[in-house]
Amino acid sequence: MKLYFSTKSIPQLKELSLTARLEAIQKAERRLTGPEKLLLNLLKLCIVVPIFVLIIQVAQNWLAIIWALLVTLLYPLLVKPIHYGLVAKYIPKAKNKGSE
Repeated sequence: MKLYFSTKSIPQLKELSLTARLEAIQKAERRLTGPEKLLLNLLKLCIVVPIFVLIIQVAQNWLAIIWALLVTLLYPLLVKPIHYGLVAKYIPKAKNKGSE
């Protein structure tokens, strides 16, 4: 699985507008298999739960809020590339205009 950090870096979506790319990703998301959806949801859970644990610890340690913010930054850095990588294989290839 290749990781993509932007929808524009997915080869099938390079030529499309932002709304068209988001629509294609949304259609491809519906085709994800059960284990793929489970992987994404577990990954999200592994990032979100520590954020709330750190927020609860703010009453005892004010530095926990800084750690919570740092862990929050991990969410798009880890989840989105994996999400785009899983979804990319379900996006149909763009047809070439003159060659095929």
